[in-house]
Amino acid sequence: MNRHERYAAILNYFRKERPVAETELEYTNPYELLVAVILSAQCTDKRVNLTTPHLFERYPTVFELATATSDDIFPLIRSISYPNNKAKHLAGMARKLVDDFGGEVPASIDALQTLPGVGRKTANVVASVVFNMPAMAVDTHVFRVSARLGLTVRAKNPLQAEKQLVKYIPESDIAMAHHWLILHGRYTCLARTPKCETCGITSHCQYFEKKAGKKKLVKKRPVKLKKPESKGRT
Repeated sequence: MNRHERYAAILNYFRKERPVAETELEYTNPYELLVAVILSAQCTDKRVNLTTPHLFERYPTVFELATATSDDIFPLIRSISYPNNKAKHLAGMARKLVDDFGGEVPASIDALQTLPGVGRKTANVVASVVFNMPAMAVDTHVFRVSARLGLTVRAKNPLQAEKQLVKYIPESDIAMAHHWLILHGRYTCLARTPKCETCGITSHCQYFEKKAGKKKLVKKRPVKLKKPESKGRT
């Protein structure tokens, strides 16, 4: 199976089996999604969803958040990983969003990356989810799953993986493919113990091919029979 065939088979599977795939972060507008994605770095979506309701109750719009200090924000997000840094990022992001963009979340990936706490992955998530742009956000799940499946080859970092994925995935599928790969990594292709026995794309998976090949090469060691104990003379 060549690379184009692998991409076609895997994408066809996801189109059929998961025609609708969405972020699991809960939000009602671009501001809330931006905040949630910043908080989700090295943190589970479940934990973020437990935290953001209290934060948005206190700061329902970016204009209220822009008046807050990191010390004001910290108690509301202390259960999130790296709360000190994220509190500073949220305060700085809100002020810059108000001062430079009139409180509107920009659609440009480059403009998004000028906001504190917003790297390429976060910018791509917002651009694809809110503005339906063909942006491929590569997080740990996407990076791992795409490498295991054989969609990426020797990618050393998320940017290299992103460039390979957008090269082979049709533009119309890129935004959805991001969610397909994340959800597959979150629930099936787990980091330590991938659930190959329940996976529907093992026939197209490079990792599974190698795994199956190794099993065939392993030869059973011959069982050594114990010699019967010699009986002493009576």
